[in-house]
Amino acid sequence: MGNVFSPLSALSSALLAAGLLAGCSGNAELSADYLISSQHIYTGEGQKPMAGVVLVKDGKILDVLPEAPANLRVTKRIDAANLVVAPGFIDPHTHACNDFNQGKPNLNANYLTQGVTTVFCGNDGGGNVEVGATFDLYEKQGIGSNVALYVGHGAVRTEVMGRENRKASVDELEQMKALVEKAMHEGALGLSTGLYYVPGNYADTAEVVALSKVAAQFGGVYDSHIRDESSYHIGLVAAVQEVLDIARDADIPVHLAHLKALGVDVWGESQTIIKMVEDAHAKGLQVTADQYPWKASGTSVAGALMPRWALAGTTEEYHARLKDPAQLPGIKVEMQDNLRRRGGAESLLISDPTAGELRGKTLAQVATERGVDPIEAALQIILAGNARVASFNMSEQDIEAFMQQDWVVTSSDGSPGHPRKYASFPKKYQAYVQEKPLLTLGEYIQRSSGKTAEIFGLADRGKLQAGYAADLVLFDAKQYAPRADYMHPEALSEGVQWLFVNGVAAIEEGKLTGELAGQALRKKP
Repeated sequence: MGNVFSPLSALSSALLAAGLLAGCSGNAELSADYLISSQHIYTGEGQKPMAGVVLVKDGKILDVLPEAPANLRVTKRIDAANLVVAPGFIDPHTHACNDFNQGKPNLNANYLTQGVTTVFCGNDGGGNVEVGATFDLYEKQGIGSNVALYVGHGAVRTEVMGRENRKASVDELEQMKALVEKAMHEGALGLSTGLYYVPGNYADTAEVVALSKVAAQFGGVYDSHIRDESSYHIGLVAAVQEVLDIARDADIPVHLAHLKALGVDVWGESQTIIKMVEDAHAKGLQVTADQYPWKASGTSVAGALMPRWALAGTTEEYHARLKDPAQLPGIKVEMQDNLRRRGGAESLLISDPTAGELRGKTLAQVATERGVDPIEAALQIILAGNARVASFNMSEQDIEAFMQQDWVVTSSDGSPGHPRKYASFPKKYQAYVQEKPLLTLGEYIQRSSGKTAEIFGLADRGKLQAGYAADLVLFDAKQYAPRADYMHPEALSEGVQWLFVNGVAAIEEGKLTGELAGQALRKKP
């Protein structure tokens, strides 16, 4: 995709031009803010470590060398000894901006303590259509990590035509295209969709192709929560094929969000999906995906069980359908089938921190306590304001099959009440590098940093290389681990000893510093 983000700073360019980096001739003194020495430096360019030093100056990587130059003056030396030194991790699918949108500084500590230095927002078709204003807000109030933004199809559709369940008119489509173009000018990564959700579910493929073509004109990516990850509607295979069709018809790189096979009906289809993507690669299409390392997805009771058509309009309108004697019986039938897909009432754990006495109980337990069947219990919860759930619906075989593909990178899809928001990167490391070594440490790092930067065109992130932004993580390979679980989803991860965001220490000797060094990463159209 090329170098689509801001080039090196003027200062770093001047350093390069002046020949002050390693390998230059002469005896001019070289200065650095930090010198980090380690036996285990992963630059992001390969999967094997090197021993040496990383030099940081003015928010940039000055150089990575086997040893420190003799003529070096350093403000602070960090003996990382046996710590792993790697590029800061990049999470391409988060909902972190829900926390940023509070009008006050946000440290984003739950991501920093995972080693994540950059988060993407606006996924699943959500976010704010005013991308430029959103970037400005974050820069003004202060953020602890870097942030990049998609323009969300659902947000664009809502802005133009609300949550109506119908096809867009010619005029409405033109209005949506104008909003996408404006967002791309303002620095959006590309277009994201949530075709499973309302109102994205109401759009046909032609509408999505038309908007994707606009994003493609500016070097954008198409990122999709696909229309069906299970057997709710068109099925998993057909939903993936829709994304591949969009890649072809809009001539745009496509990215499958939080790739999974959700529910018993589609377990085992990972092999079919993998072959479909490989065939697409053979045809010249750019297709990638991200994945979180948990057997349970995160959604709400309504998101898991309600038919999409019943959610149209405002909350009041869809609640009215649930109270309508003429419509309710049909809704219950569809809810029952959706519950079956999810693995039954025992598979839905209410993990919402705001759910009071319901938290920590399965839908089956709630139904038993209330003396009603699970569907009636679900309706009661929805009408009382809904609740977040951890939905245990994936097979380990599918998770592992997707994880081993070199086109699948790490993400969290972090949401309230699910440990993935606080622990996805260390969870993947512990489960699939340490306990069951499906990935080498080098592969894990590359698919959590450099590969992600490559997919999305972050030209000066994801590698430890001269001139790149100084986003670094230093972690203890024996101590790096998740602490959050389904009953304690907000416990900070441990094991990151140092973390640098744009050359500023966000974690120092295992403790958060409180520095708000994050930047808005505006994509250059």
